[in-house]
Amino acid sequence: MSGGNGTTGTGGRALFGPRFGRNLRAIGGVLLSLGLTLLGLLLITFIIGRIMPIDPVLKVVGDRATQAQYDAAYQAMGLDRPLWEQFLRYITDVVQGNFGRSISTGHPVAEDLKRVFPATVELATLGTLIGVLVGVPLGVIAAARRGGWIDQIARVVALVGYSVPIFWLGLMGLLLFYGILGWVGGPGRQGIIYDGMVPTVTGMILIDSLLAGDWGAFRDAFSHIILPASLLGYFSLAYISRMTRSFMLEQLSAEYIITARVKGMTERRVIWRHAFRNIMVPLITVIALSFASLLEGSVLTEIVFSWPGLGQYITKALLAGDMNAVLGGTVVIGTCFILLNLLSDILYRVLDPRSG
Repeated sequence: MSGGNGTTGTGGRALFGPRFGRNLRAIGGVLLSLGLTLLGLLLITFIIGRIMPIDPVLKVVGDRATQAQYDAAYQAMGLDRPLWEQFLRYITDVVQGNFGRSISTGHPVAEDLKRVFPATVELATLGTLIGVLVGVPLGVIAAARRGGWIDQIARVVALVGYSVPIFWLGLMGLLLFYGILGWVGGPGRQGIIYDGMVPTVTGMILIDSLLAGDWGAFRDAFSHIILPASLLGYFSLAYISRMTRSFMLEQLSAEYIITARVKGMTERRVIWRHAFRNIMVPLITVIALSFASLLEGSVLTEIVFSWPGLGQYITKALLAGDMNAVLGGTVVIGTCFILLNLLSDILYRVLDPRSG
């Protein structure tokens, strides 16, 4: 009667064998690490909010408030409580999606983040796609033709990408492609004609305009996003191409590649079917980190192009001393970093047979 119920015999060993235990422990370890990292992120943002030389009560009641009004607001905000109690309350609020009310806009920070974050995601996603579609083939070909002219171009691209200030390239791009040539749309996400014309579904205008079937709005939105996205994509491809080249050079010097060439395999098959397949796992981590970097590093690009995204929102809030908005945006960006790292770790375990 063994193996009939799936918990004993061969079926039970397959279901609850050593591999199942290893996977269960790995999942538990990942979840524990995720929880501790999120807790650390919340602790850091809580401490920042307490040590900043900005009085949150004055930002609420104003400079002309009486002492009684100040004290009432101080107690209402829970600042008279012990720090550990304030931290527990802060965690509870964040878990419920409550980041407080923005002083700058007068709206709940969660509503503001819901409004501005899709614009940043749309910009960073298109920039990452450009970086991957150009950077990966460039890095592979540069490694395969090491020392050749393509390799030299890849090195120059990476060097310029790391050294030239992004705001300068943005200004020069606007001057040339918008001001002189008129090839792209100007600052902002859309022209005045199409502003507010597309129903908001995802918050990403390119997708929403396609869902609405409004091709005019799609072309207008694309003309506005292509220049800032290409700018971010350039910096992304500089990093991705350099890392791809490094990974490929390591693989192309391995013994199995030499063996494949001795057996008479074509160079294309050696490069793409063997060497490239073996770098896909670490390359996923590079792409995920590049995407996360564009999410939090698009501040200057959003300012130059008047892009109403999260980076511009946090910058304006910081200048206005609006700490609820600053900390809320910081938590969102930090959570994105953590989740993208988790996703890359899961894909690593799925794609790399040695990790099982």
